[in-house]
Amino acid sequence: MIKRKTWIGMLLIGFLSFGINQSTAQVIVSVKPVRPTIKIVKPARPYANAIWIEGEWTWNKRIRTYQWKSGYWVKAKRNKRYVAGRWEKRRNGWIYIPGRWVSTKRRIRA
Repeated sequence: MIKRKTWIGMLLIGFLSFGINQSTAQVIVSVKPVRPTIKIVKPARPYANAIWIEGEWTWNKRIRTYQWKSGYWVKAKRNKRYVAGRWEKRRNGWIYIPGRWVSTKRRIRA
């Protein structure tokens, strides 16, 4: 019984560490994808503190390509602002830096 629990625990740790390594991997593409030219009409604000996130690129592991995700409303986060995703040029191609929430609080320098 103890051996089985140990084996299951080791297997679980292995899967978790694999997932962590996969999430930190960056995909470099040789040609930056072009933003779709379809004009999307922004729907009405669903609630008072909602903010609109412009469309963004997401990586599809199954077909190994970036896909466009249309804009959407999200609840604003307290003391944070959303920084949109962007493409960055690298030596061997382009990499997409996803959008993220950053703190708006000022840091005190010592």
